[in-house]
Amino acid sequence: MVTTACKKIAVLFIPLFIAGLSLLVSGCQVGLFPQSTAAATTISEPTATHTPDNSPKLTAAALEAAQSPTAVLEFITPEITPTPTPALPTATPLPDPLRFVFPTPRPAPVSSWRPPGYPVPWAQTLNDHFYFSRPIAADQVNWPLQDYRYGGDFFGDIIHTGVDIPAPLGTPVLAVGPGKVVWAGYGLYRGYLDETDPYGMAVAIQHDFGWQNQKLFTVYGHLSEVSVIIGQHLESGEQLGLIGETGRVTGPHLHFEVRLDENSFFSTRNPELWLVPPQGWGVLAGRVSNSGGVLAEDQNIIVTSIESGQNWFSRTYGQGAVIPDAYYKENLVIGDLPAGSYRIRIAYAGHNFEETIEILPGVVNYFYFYGLDGFKLADPPQP
Repeated sequence: MVTTACKKIAVLFIPLFIAGLSLLVSGCQVGLFPQSTAAATTISEPTATHTPDNSPKLTAAALEAAQSPTAVLEFITPEITPTPTPALPTATPLPDPLRFVFPTPRPAPVSSWRPPGYPVPWAQTLNDHFYFSRPIAADQVNWPLQDYRYGGDFFGDIIHTGVDIPAPLGTPVLAVGPGKVVWAGYGLYRGYLDETDPYGMAVAIQHDFGWQNQKLFTVYGHLSEVSVIIGQHLESGEQLGLIGETGRVTGPHLHFEVRLDENSFFSTRNPELWLVPPQGWGVLAGRVSNSGGVLAEDQNIIVTSIESGQNWFSRTYGQGAVIPDAYYKENLVIGDLPAGSYRIRIAYAGHNFEETIEILPGVVNYFYFYGLDGFKLADPPQP
């Protein structure tokens, strides 16, 4: 009897026990006892081998939402804007082997009216050779900028092998003497067609005359247009192109060179000793050295008109591809000085030196400077 009664009690109790246990487990799963989000994402969906019961469970949709990172982060993660990737720096072209660069000229100096030039060729002495007219017409600025004369030492190691004449874009450029075109277009410096050539578009003329059995060439650089071809013969004053800013420059001007014996960057001479001066005006040249007779490089000089007070500035030649005249052996030239009396001033070794000189028209006027020994006014000895 007892056994039978126990069996009946067990039959009634066991289902109630199982149901209570199921409710306890289900309560843990649905949040009666809070769990971390990470723990929630580890719950697996029921498989076909599980026995279904009536206890509450997470549905597949709820599990998918719980396992989705968007559902968890959409209220706590700010919107992220992608940062653009910086562009890689571009390669910088290597400079020319000689670092041959023309600087940007300053604005043209203010000047009064100038008389026309002497007729060419002009030479009152056996040693002068004013053979060339101006490459720009007389109604324009046709004289060199003071800051960019021949032999100037720019940026520490770049020597100027010509003179720069400022002019507006499109100003006609003229042949300074009769001769044959031996170069027209890009590539003068390198000797072959190259649009990166520092001269830009350029023309070179071999003239019909020379000097002491040597050929004479003139060069016209940075043109915007070339109107001649190689082999063409030009007369003095004929147009060969237009002022531009091609090549290694940032402003329009004409770079003008005189070359002796060879059409080469290494055979230039100072153009201000070859361009004819205005009538009644002269040229000043000098040889400036230290007390031991060694040429002084990059030495500043001021020339002042005693009559008008106007100043002219220049510097002695730097070291590089510049060649003095065979007779004058100068390292400084200032052209286009109205005839009259001038003061030459040089500051050297902590001392100020001054000398008065008379500029005679139509000729080269000359002086020496010997460092602490000061000035000497005399022409070079005859060859």
